[in-house]
Amino acid sequence: MTSVLRALGRLVARHPYLTVLAWTILAVGCVIVALTGIAGPALFDRVETDEPTVGGSESETGQQILDQAQDEGEQVNILVRGVDMSDPDTASQVGAALEPTHEDLTTIDGVAEVISPFLIGLQEPSAEAMIAEGQDGFLLTVVLEADLGDDAAERAHAETVDHLESVPTEIDDADIDGATPDVLISSETLIADSFVSQVQEDLVTGEVVALPVALALMVIVFGGFLTAGMPLAGALVSIMSGLGALLGFTYVMDISSYMVNVITVVGLGLSIDYGLLVVSRYREELRAAMNDEHSLPPATHSTGRHAATRHRPGHDPVVTAAVVSTLASGGRTVAFSAVTIALAVSAMLLLRPDIMQALSASAVAVVLLAVLSAITLVPALMTIRGRRMLRPSLLSRVPGVRRLVNSLGDQAPETGFFSRVARTVHAHPWAVLLGVLAALGVFASPLANFDMRSSSVELLPAESEQRQFLTALGEQYPAQQAPTAQVVIDGTEEQVAALAEDIDGLGEVEQVEDPAPVGDYVSLTVHAATDDPSSDEAAAVVEDIRAIDSDASTWVTGGAASQKDFNDALVEGLPLVATVVCVAIFGLLFLMTGSVLVPLKALLTNALSLAASLGITVWVFIEGNFADLLDFEPVAGLESTLVPLILTFGFGLAMDYEVFLLTRIKEFWDAGFSNDEAVERGLQLMGRIITSAAAIIIAVFAGFAAGDLLAIKQVGVAMALVVLIDATLVRLLLVPATMTLLGKWNWWAPRPLRRLHQRFAISH
Repeated sequence: MTSVLRALGRLVARHPYLTVLAWTILAVGCVIVALTGIAGPALFDRVETDEPTVGGSESETGQQILDQAQDEGEQVNILVRGVDMSDPDTASQVGAALEPTHEDLTTIDGVAEVISPFLIGLQEPSAEAMIAEGQDGFLLTVVLEADLGDDAAERAHAETVDHLESVPTEIDDADIDGATPDVLISSETLIADSFVSQVQEDLVTGEVVALPVALALMVIVFGGFLTAGMPLAGALVSIMSGLGALLGFTYVMDISSYMVNVITVVGLGLSIDYGLLVVSRYREELRAAMNDEHSLPPATHSTGRHAATRHRPGHDPVVTAAVVSTLASGGRTVAFSAVTIALAVSAMLLLRPDIMQALSASAVAVVLLAVLSAITLVPALMTIRGRRMLRPSLLSRVPGVRRLVNSLGDQAPETGFFSRVARTVHAHPWAVLLGVLAALGVFASPLANFDMRSSSVELLPAESEQRQFLTALGEQYPAQQAPTAQVVIDGTEEQVAALAEDIDGLGEVEQVEDPAPVGDYVSLTVHAATDDPSSDEAAAVVEDIRAIDSDASTWVTGGAASQKDFNDALVEGLPLVATVVCVAIFGLLFLMTGSVLVPLKALLTNALSLAASLGITVWVFIEGNFADLLDFEPVAGLESTLVPLILTFGFGLAMDYEVFLLTRIKEFWDAGFSNDEAVERGLQLMGRIITSAAAIIIAVFAGFAAGDLLAIKQVGVAMALVVLIDATLVRLLLVPATMTLLGKWNWWAPRPLRRLHQRFAISH
């Protein structure tokens, strides 16, 4: 690997402008194609907003049977509030005022039926389901024709919505006493558009918050804007190219709308992380190379008549040597870290749900783009900047800023805060170990309340019209509530009747509707004593129905069944994912360190860090702490599609800092320093970089958590917690404590494995 990276360093240093141009063309081209749809549908036109399913599961099979028998198109609903339906005169006048609207709706091409309580007859029992329980409003539904083409369906939907938006005006113009109409319009299309719009809005919000904060922190780290901008430039081209990669993935797999933000925040954080390490290592290598140059005889210095030529980008041997050394050392660390993260997230390919496989493939692509930009674009920019990377910037003349840069900058003295921390830990390893373990245990304790759920409009902010519509529908129109479950049956009339009786006998079931034909099948609609289709009670009903012994073939479907099948698939697959990740990362760390105990310790400490982070996330989102500060409503469970990502990527990200630190500690150990001295020097050298990188990536995640989409908020908070806990309690205290207690055994391996390491070692 080292020889390849050295060769890459020479190539980039020789052609820096060409490298920058290639990345610019790629990034700009990708973002134009992805966001404008210049070559076809844009990215946000191709993303999915459907609830996640598991291919081949009982719930999906049952839903497919129902969909195939469906002979109606999409429904467009309008919920009118502020009309006193208890007053016959008011209701009659409203009905008269809406007669033109009813007629106009029926004449729209593509409209199959208009269902209105005024057309049904207000005294009819079926109309009661369309009048609010509080008698202060009504519901009107427009059903589109089935099998409309995309363009025809889009036109019919748009024209229908336009007519429904005029309903308040029609009622107001009638000047009816007791009628101050307020309307909410909803459909599957409008719900999907709401999700996509919120994703786009949150994407902008996240970048507006995260990027300036990240730049400010990097200015402090590097002492100047130009140097600080290099990791940021790598991050920008990485996420711009990532949008193009996501667009490509939409042609081979379903990509959920919020995955765009998830992948963007992952790519942005990693790219800054990697770029920060590469720039810091380059400054270190450049300083060493310039010192070596000054120790040479005067005749060999880069001065004299040809100095200008040699100092042009790509022609300064000192800069080239520094770039090559940077990629051979820091580039190797970054590449190794990227491999560990890619392995962690690629393990999600082993999970059954298609959405998890799509998320895995997308995350791996973004990780690869992040590391490629860090080892090509960033070195190219460093080559162009050359020796000026070490010049003090204008900011260094500002007394307060100069003091801050000296205290927190990337160039650490041989001894300082982090080496003192290490020595303190060396003096009290057991106290530190037990104290950190106790703290992590407390942080992880809320996991007792951990649960997963597949949400829909609950992910949208409370002020969203689509969320308000469904909330009002559930509260005021109980007859319109989605059933707890639908049972699709392939059996005789007697078998259907027996099954309906058994289901009706379940204690938690309130009603079983009469059997309804569904093509060649029969459907039973089941209502339970719960308003939440994602609740534990709903899942229990599904489980109890499936446990009924019936001679007929049955499929239980619906929201609760889909969620149960999805969660079961995750629980079933996660042990295999964890095993693959642990084995792969253990192998990589062994090849890097030659130790058996260091990889085992890393896996255990990172698992504890991840458990603590996930526990706090549960404490926040499920138990509702800081709900007002973060502007969300507590939920009954974390979003099930995101839990595997938080686990795998969080584990990989925690391993990221482990690799950064272990690489330097191993360098000092190989150089002949004692175990404790290697830990002290490694922590002192990398402490500032790890802390700075952690602060920046926390800012990135926090920026995206500032958005309104709950799924992205959960990811942002969870990943920020992973980094915060790992960079403080784990990396600063737990790792030095365990390495102190193990002493020289840190680097032990059985003789056969030592021979294996000698042959296949990933050396620095």
